Amino acid sequence: MDFSLTKEQELLREALAGFLSARYDLERSRSAVKTGAGWQPAVWRGFADELGILGATLPEDADGMGGGPVELMVIAEELGRALVVEPYVDTVVLGAGLLRRTGGKQADAVLRQIVSGEARTAFAALEPASGQTLHDVSVTARRDGDGWVLDGSKVVVTSAPLSTHLIIVARTAGARRDQAGISLFLTEFDPADPPAGVEVHSYRTIDDRLAADLTFAEFRLPADALLGAEGAAWAAIEPTLDEAIAAICAEAVGCMSKVLDDTVEYAKQRQQFGVPISSFQALQHRMVDMYMELEQAIAATYLVIYALDGSAQARARAASAAKVTIARAARFIGQNAVQLHGAMGMTEELAIGHYFKRLTAIESEFGTSDAHLARYAKLTQSA
Repeated sequence: MDFSLTKEQELLREALAGFLSARYDLERSRSAVKTGAGWQPAVWRGFADELGILGATLPEDADGMGGGPVELMVIAEELGRALVVEPYVDTVVLGAGLLRRTGGKQADAVLRQIVSGEARTAFAALEPASGQTLHDVSVTARRDGDGWVLDGSKVVVTSAPLSTHLIIVARTAGARRDQAGISLFLTEFDPADPPAGVEVHSYRTIDDRLAADLTFAEFRLPADALLGAEGAAWAAIEPTLDEAIAAICAEAVGCMSKVLDDTVEYAKQRQQFGVPISSFQALQHRMVDMYMELEQAIAATYLVIYALDGSAQARARAASAAKVTIARAARFIGQNAVQLHGAMGMTEELAIGHYFKRLTAIESEFGTSDAHLARYAKLTQSA
C-alpha cells in the first residue's frame, strides 16, 4: 500500500501549515478561550475563504472539493500540530458527516453554510447516565401535531457555545439502549439567546475548549427538523463517529509530533552537571521510546484512514484499534514530555502543558480504551 501523499495533498499540507505558522499564535488562541469569545472568528473565516479546508473533504454538490479520508488526515494532523481549538471536527466531520448521510433540504442548506464558514454545528449526544455509549438515549422526541417535542438532558456538548446549529440525538421509539428507534433533529441555535425550552450551561474544558450541558423541557421543533428516516439514525451516527475517531487520531499525531520535537530540542539545551541532559543515556532511551510510540500511533492512524472507505466491520475494527493505540501513545508521550521538562512542563507559559491537556482529553474522547477494546473484541468474534 502506498502511504505517500499526492502533490495536491502535499500542497494542502504546506498551505495549512504556512497559514497556521503565520496566523495562529498559541498565546493569542488561549487568551481568546479564557477571556474572549472562545475562538478566533477571523481564523475560521480564513479556513473557509483563504484555504477552503472547511469544504475540502465534502462533496462537490455541497460546494465542497470532493476530497476524502487522506485529505481529512492531512488537515487534522496540521490542526493538532498547531493546537487549534476552533471546532473543525465538531462541524466538518461530525456535523457535515451526519448531514451528508441523512440528506434532505435543510441538511443540504446547512452543508453549504458549513463550507462557506457561516454554519458551525454541535452534536448533542452524550447524556448524564450514558457514559460513552451513544445509543444509550433517554432524551425523548414525541410527535405533537405537525411538529416534535423534546425532553431530557445532554452533557458535554462540545462547541455548543460556538455553534449556529445543534444536531440532537433523541429517542422516538424502542428501549433505552436500543440502536433502533434513535432519531436526529437539526435546529438553529444561539447559545447567547437559546430558544424556549432549552437551558444552557456553558463551561471551558480542561483542554481549553468550550462545551455546554443542555436541558430540554417541552422543546418544540417543526416537522422538518427530523433528519433522515424516523428511528433509523444509528446507521448514520456509527460511521460518522468512526470518521471523527480517525480525525482526532490524526490530530493526536500532530500534537505528539510537536511535543516530541519540543522535548528533544529542550533536552539539547537544558544542562545538568555541565552537560546537556540529552547526553544522558537513560533520557535518550526515554525519548526513543516516545518516538516508537509515535510511530505506532502514525501506523494506526493510517490504518483507520484507509479503512474508512472499506466495509463497515473493517472500518469499525480499525477505528477502535486506532483509538486504543492513540490513547496509549498520547498518555506515554504526554507524561514523559512533562517529566522531561521538569516543573516547567505544566506551566501556562510553556506550550507542552497545553498539548498535554489536549492529549489527555483525546484519550477518552469518542470512547475510552476499555470501551474500544470491548468493541474490537466483539467485532473480531463476529468476523
